[in-house]
Amino acid sequence: MKQQFLLLLSKSFLFLCLLLSSDASAQSIKPKFKVIAFYTGKNDQAHISYVHEANKWFPKMGLKYDFNYDSTSNWNNLNATFLLKYQVVLFLDTRPEKPAQRKAFEEYMNKGGAWMGFHFAAFALTSSSYPQNWNWYHQTFLGSGEYASNTWRPTSAVLKVEDLKHPVTSKLANTFKSAPNEWYRWEKDLRKNADIKILLSIDSTSFPLGTGPKQYEIWHTGYYPVAWTNKKYKMIYVNMGHNDMDYEDPPYNKELSHTFDNEEQSKFILSSLLWLGQSKK
Repeated sequence: MKQQFLLLLSKSFLFLCLLLSSDASAQSIKPKFKVIAFYTGKNDQAHISYVHEANKWFPKMGLKYDFNYDSTSNWNNLNATFLLKYQVVLFLDTRPEKPAQRKAFEEYMNKGGAWMGFHFAAFALTSSSYPQNWNWYHQTFLGSGEYASNTWRPTSAVLKVEDLKHPVTSKLANTFKSAPNEWYRWEKDLRKNADIKILLSIDSTSFPLGTGPKQYEIWHTGYYPVAWTNKKYKMIYVNMGHNDMDYEDPPYNKELSHTFDNEEQSKFILSSLLWLGQSKK
């Protein structure tokens, strides 16, 4: 009886050691890469809704695909020392405004860092609170120049994959329907920029796109890129990131759509992030 007890005790001890060893090993495994997302979360309820959604969705994907996701609304963290810890930077809803922050970001990108920006992060309009006063970012890096116009209300669009051989689009369908979004038109024609590779654009079957009520907020024709990369950097910009909201009825903050509820669009965003985090410049 005593021998059986000792044998059982020995097995239990061995099992406990294996369990602790396994747990310690799991905790010691480093993520494939680390992501830091910057956001403001103050300017528009639709953008705030997207930021909250992104800060829940990306950590879940990180657990599943082995990357670490942090976020901050302190743009002063956009400095060389802080950025050393991260392989990918996200701008969820705005851009840095202080010269020191902008300089740190440009140096980070020139040294091989990676970036992904969403929707309003590319916005610049001289006669607004976000003027085009950063030429490297808007003219060289993004290549889009100033914001020109947008559709309204936020509506779904059929998106066309422009390059099915690119790593981030190779597993997508030729076309797919997006989540509702406010779509932007840009000052520059990105097709004429040799540094830019357009990944997604509005498919012509989307027209008319938008519901108004103003007629110029409804697109009937034209070419509109919505996701692209600058071949000189590790970067991808996506125009998505504006959820549809109930703007007509109080309290004017009811969410009517979610960006990451769309499976094919989410696949594209995730593929883009994984490509940025694991590829070399």
